[in-house]
Amino acid sequence: MAIKIHNTAVIDKRAAIGKNVEIAPYAVIGENVVIGDGTFIGPHSVIEHAVIGRNNYLSAHVFIGFAPQDFKYKGERTKVLIGDNNIIREGVSIHRGSASTKVTIIGSGCMFMANSHAGHDCRIGNNVIMTNSAAAAGHVEIEDNAIISGLSAIHQFVRIGRLCMISGGAMVNQDIIPYTTAQGDRARPVCLNVVGLKRNGINAESIRSIKRAFRILFFENLSLEKALAKIRSENLSPEARHIADFCESSRRGIARPTKQRGEK
Repeated sequence: MAIKIHNTAVIDKRAAIGKNVEIAPYAVIGENVVIGDGTFIGPHSVIEHAVIGRNNYLSAHVFIGFAPQDFKYKGERTKVLIGDNNIIREGVSIHRGSASTKVTIIGSGCMFMANSHAGHDCRIGNNVIMTNSAAAAGHVEIEDNAIISGLSAIHQFVRIGRLCMISGGAMVNQDIIPYTTAQGDRARPVCLNVVGLKRNGINAESIRSIKRAFRILFFENLSLEKALAKIRSENLSPEARHIADFCESSRRGIARPTKQRGEK
């Protein structure tokens, strides 16, 4: 199938449009844009300074590649990189990078539900779900297969670990370790995301290792340094070791569970 561009769409002459692309009425494709094969651009969407991969579906009124909401930004040449097979629904905004990293990166297989937002310099992995009106501020990192529930907000420079579930309405101001469910105003891990682990093929032995690392980290009254050393000293799974790696590279600090009465 040939490229299908509605006659009301506005396309910058320097934009590169792949094969089998469809661009709906009143869409605007600005400068420095590459659109991969098989991608659909919905009506009234505006895209600039972006490289978009193959077989993406962009619904109506999607805004990609706009300037970062950063007073320090002075028009530097930056961009957005988006992978393949993403679904980006109506009202979503994804801002291009600031001068500090020059790029915002979105992986493949993600779903951005209506009115969700990824700020400048974000690093969002593969198969991430941003639910309705979830917002990631600048420089946020979200690892693969995480789910950010509706009306959640993630503070700048915070990281969300692999296979995390952030509950609806959460306000996340510190890093959330991989494989956990977190909730609350100043969100904290409340349990492991066992359902998500099983759905993603993590075996029972690895889940036991993750539980062991979780207990060492939060419930053995150890300093972070000693807890990480203990995790590394035990013969735990790669997933458990990933938790240790994640903690060691934290800049904003690790969100910790609230201890329940009777726990030591």
